[in-house]
Amino acid sequence: MSHAQNAAEVDRLRWRKFPVLGDGFVCLVDCMGDDAAVVQAARVSYGEGTRKTSDDRTLIRYLMRHRHSTPFEMAELKFLVRVPMDCWRQWIRHRTASVNEYSTRYSLAIEEMQTTLPGDWRFQATQNRQGSEGKLPAELGEKLTEDERHFHKQARKLYVDRLEAGVAREQARKDLPLSTFTEAYWKIDLHNLLHFLALRCDEHAQQEIRLYAQTIGEEIVAPLFPAVWEAFVDFRRNALQLTGPEVQVVQRLATRARLDPSAPWTEADFLAVQDPAWAPLVRCRERDECRSKLVRLGLLTPPIEVPAPPA
Repeated sequence: MSHAQNAAEVDRLRWRKFPVLGDGFVCLVDCMGDDAAVVQAARVSYGEGTRKTSDDRTLIRYLMRHRHSTPFEMAELKFLVRVPMDCWRQWIRHRTASVNEYSTRYSLAIEEMQTTLPGDWRFQATQNRQGSEGKLPAELGEKLTEDERHFHKQARKLYVDRLEAGVAREQARKDLPLSTFTEAYWKIDLHNLLHFLALRCDEHAQQEIRLYAQTIGEEIVAPLFPAVWEAFVDFRRNALQLTGPEVQVVQRLATRARLDPSAPWTEADFLAVQDPAWAPLVRCRERDECRSKLVRLGLLTPPIEVPAPPA
């Protein structure tokens, strides 16, 4: 993409609000740099037109593949985001950005709150204390959503009543729910943005922040940095990293005799060659992660899911 094409793409995207979670959104405020800026930084001395686009793509893929991060820090993006406060708590943990957030000490709190649709209530995960899995029954979801809407209405009324009684804004806000939206300017370099997206687009991230990350990546970063995004998807988002013990498991599996060499290994094969430190453990996250990677690679037969007994 030429500099002129990139500038036109920035103009097309600037201040365009991409909706997330109902009243939430992300939008691009400004962008400094493009694929060529990453290449320029990597080469230090860069003559315009002296390299082919294919060479630029090859270099970007090399940088991403070998985690040479500094050239990606030369590009920056600034966003305006509207996010529920509970989601923003996760977001702000990424301390590699410059942030200026909407202040409810000076201004009235944003009226909108994130409402959960009846079909979007999730069960607590059984194997992951910080995750969720599966959906609650529709009838229960309807009641939970209705209760939530009632609570939002009452919380807003309490806030407004305090303001009308003369209570200071900084104190009146204290009982607003975490579903209340906040807004912030968020400026971050491309390297740290991609790290944010790698973590928050992952299937283990909370669904709400994952929607924001996917929107930023697919709607904004991808069209502005097409070669960088392609490399990111290939070498970070869709890639697998094997740990030392996992490499040893694969090596031991490769030497294990099988009646049918073309068939995937079985769970018994996997348990026979697992890392010795995992063997005595009833529950072992390292073993579970290794198993999942081998299943994804098509090397291991997926374990049989045993249904839970009826309550």
